This record gives sequence, C-alpha cells and structure tokens, in this order.
Amino acid sequence: MGTSRRTFLKVGGLGAVLLAGGGAWYRATHPAAPHRFVLDGEARAALDAIAAALLAGALPAEPARRTQALAATIDGVHQAILGLPPATQKEIQDLFGLLALAPARRLLTGVSGGWERAEPAQVAAFLQDWRSHRLGLLRGAYQGLHALAMAAWYAQPASWETIGYPGPMKELA
Repeated sequence: MGTSRRTFLKVGGLGAVLLAGGGAWYRATHPAAPHRFVLDGEARAALDAIAAALLAGALPAEPARRTQALAATIDGVHQAILGLPPATQKEIQDLFGLLALAPARRLLTGVSGGWERAEPAQVAAFLQDWRSHRLGLLRGAYQGLHALAMAAWYAQPASWETIGYPGPMKELA
C-alpha cells in the first residue's frame, strides 16, 4: 500500500510542528542561563549513555572504577563545553535539548525508553548511524560528541596508563 504525496507532506508538516512545539516546551520548562551551558538531568543521562558507548573498550571493567571514570569524563565534557564560545554552547544545548525530548530522541536515535534505560548496543547503533549519516548535520553532531568525550577521557591521568602515555615531560610540567 503506497502513501500519497499529499499524505506524506501532511505527516511531515505535522511532525515539524510537533518537534517545534516540543522544542519550545523544553526551553520553557528548562530555562538556561543566557550564555551558559546547563547539563541538566536528561541531558546528563544522554551524555552518560553516549560517553559509555564511545568509551566502551577503554573504561575500567570494575563497576565502581567504571562509574567514577565515567563521572569524571562527564564533568570534563561539561567543563570543556563551558570553555567554548556562547554561540557554540547554545548549539550544544539545543542538541542535548533534542536528545532529551522523547519524540525527537525516538525519531533521531531510536532510543524510546529514556537514556537511563537505553541498552549500550542501542546507543552504539545510533552513534554508528550518525557517524555515517547522509545528513551532514547528524555527522557533525556525532563528531562533536565524539571529540568532546574523547578529549575529556584522555585528559584524565587515569586513562594514560591504558595507552602507554607516561604523562607530560617533567621539564614542561
């Protein structure tokens, strides 16, 4: 059974209106400082799931150390974002707003039950999809998330041992 062009355009228009309304609702209920990135509950949960998927092979196996390393990485990402220009912080805030909004999260990532309940394989699959997506916007979002997570992870001295990095030269420290 084929879909008519008119039905396709109506559904697309309705979807755009719903996403715009959801974005407006999210901004109204989650006010952010004018030029400061805010890593609130659902955005933090999204970043936690995404960083865990990106760093799957590098994180410690022991649960307590893994949780601690992941929390330090999330804090590092947050600090890195706060060091970016205000316009870039706003773009990242908008990305996390979309990832936090249930209909957009489901549509863009396939994660339906919230980030706390997202399966690692499901998160890895959406990241792989974004990595090679035909839309440059999603590829750019993946690259930004990947760069932030990796930079925050490898900035931690605790991660250096796994890659054989002895740390900065003592003459320069």
